[in-house]
Amino acid sequence: MPKLPKHQIPEVKLDSAAASIEGALTAEQRRGLFENPGMVVVAIVELTSKSYTGHADGEEKDPQVKLRVTGAEAARSDDEAAALLEAKRAMWRARRMDGTLDEIGNGPRNAENLLDTAFGAYPSEAEYRAQEAEKAARSRTEFVR
Repeated sequence: MPKLPKHQIPEVKLDSAAASIEGALTAEQRRGLFENPGMVVVAIVELTSKSYTGHADGEEKDPQVKLRVTGAEAARSDDEAAALLEAKRAMWRARRMDGTLDEIGNGPRNAENLLDTAFGAYPSEAEYRAQEAEKAARSRTEFVR
């Protein structure tokens, strides 16, 4: 992997593969985005670096890294969107406070606590896996009959 000097900050671009975003949106959200320019959908995304340029010695090109959205989930209710936006603001405040004073003042420093509160009633990974296993077992039982 290439190493850049500390003073060099690469430009970040998104590549065109957006299938995981499409799969995270409901049909209603897709239709709304098409019919209402400027509509906002709040989502959690995973970004993975896929390619980079401008890292070789003597190369005149500025460094650049291309990212792909490799995972996404869109908020499906106003409450989910509000919780995600508050987590984003909390993370922004923490980032600002790490380097400069923030005019907002001392806000929540742990966005994960906010998400635990907002999404605490949602199924855990273990609960989800158990439900999927039950569904598969029911399917096998019905198939055998």
